[in-house]
Amino acid sequence: MEGVKDFETELEVLRETFRSGKTKEASWRRSQLEALFTLLKEREDDIFKALHQDIGKHPAEAYRDEIGTLTKSVNYALGCLKEWMSSKKAKLPLAAFPTTAELVPEPLGLVLVFSSWNFPFGLSLEPLIGAIAAGNVVVLKPSELAPACSSVLANTIHTYLDNQAVKVIQGGHVVGEQLLQHKWDKIFFTGSARVGRIVMSAAANYLTPVTLELGGKCPAVVDSLSSSWDREVAIKRILGGKFGTCAGQVCIGIDYILVEKEFTSTLVEEMKILIKKMFGENPKETNSVARIINKQHFLRLKQLLDSSMVNASIVYGGSLDEDNLFIEPTILVDPPLKSAIMTEEIFGPLLPIITLDKIEDSIEFIKSRPKALTIYAYTNNEKLKRRMISETSSGGLTFNDATIQYAAETVPFGGVGESGFGRYHGKFSFDTFTHEKAVMRRSFLTEFWFRFPPWNDKKLLLFKSAYNYDYLGVILVTLGLKRS
Repeated sequence: MEGVKDFETELEVLRETFRSGKTKEASWRRSQLEALFTLLKEREDDIFKALHQDIGKHPAEAYRDEIGTLTKSVNYALGCLKEWMSSKKAKLPLAAFPTTAELVPEPLGLVLVFSSWNFPFGLSLEPLIGAIAAGNVVVLKPSELAPACSSVLANTIHTYLDNQAVKVIQGGHVVGEQLLQHKWDKIFFTGSARVGRIVMSAAANYLTPVTLELGGKCPAVVDSLSSSWDREVAIKRILGGKFGTCAGQVCIGIDYILVEKEFTSTLVEEMKILIKKMFGENPKETNSVARIINKQHFLRLKQLLDSSMVNASIVYGGSLDEDNLFIEPTILVDPPLKSAIMTEEIFGPLLPIITLDKIEDSIEFIKSRPKALTIYAYTNNEKLKRRMISETSSGGLTFNDATIQYAAETVPFGGVGESGFGRYHGKFSFDTFTHEKAVMRRSFLTEFWFRFPPWNDKKLLLFKSAYNYDYLGVILVTLGLKRS
């Protein structure tokens, strides 16, 4: 049982560091990013071991999804830091002449980052990269559901980074609630919509800005691809994105597939063949499918399959090993749309396939449900692509692949509606933890006499001309000549 803790003393140390101004210096930001790079390189084995201990991730998967993407992100931030920190000139209207303006990025201050257990390092350090690059001081609260990873973060970050500016605070939901009672300049949360609502409610007490990275049921629309090569590549990407990425315990993982009835049997049979090629006859022994995080989540997934109507829809897999928290990659066809497996986010290696009369019906199906974090579509039909872009709404839309958007620093990652709001990765992370301050500079050299009372019709005409960039109009009205 966690006791009541007062974090105010620790937080005041961080605030004092921020007030000192050192985190605003480019040299400090660069040194911290370089230290993060060193951490990832020197503690690679510790990270591999912790990820395997908590979730059963193979080192190859761990490097692909966490260490590799983070290394790339740090290098990208280091290469772009000078540009990101630079002010930008802003265009002004004639009415402001002679004035110049610029947008100056400044750090928000003390920020709180809540990370999730499914990518314990990626979802902790990716926002940390942005917060540091932007010049903030940070408290990181890792998920207690991945205790080995949380311990590695707590035991390494303070030895590599400035421990007067970055702190890791471990603990469960009680610690999280206690942290939320304090005043922050920004809160960044990754997790469930249920907890996201709690975070938002607490942040409202101090009018603290919040970024919520949530989840939702991400659909995959699979067109009846005519080429056998296209089908094989599409199915490999679907299976890799679903079963080969933290056993489907991923907010951007494919939650269900939409496909035409006529193509369903072909899709299912080819998926069965490729599952065996990718994960073996006994996936538990190949170490290529991660474990379920804990017994609670295992039982939740088991319950999704328990009803007779859902269980009857299983066409592949379905075996469960509670002692080892392992669930075989499982495919279902047309489970009841009102069943829990089709109304709740699955977050596991269960993949329902929903059949439609025609693939275009997928658009209305998706629109009738809460907005997803990501929509995936496997098709060569350009008309269908255009319709999906214009008629659906989601955090992101990816054609012919799965989860690759997470590794792209040049596009924003984030949700919309119930899948969250705010965005990060690359420059978008920097912006998330930055306030762009408008700075205007004006000379005393001259002044427009018509800016001030008393008012008259002539001044009204001058305002209209000035605000419409009508330079000639200003001159004519000033000389007493009317503009026709």
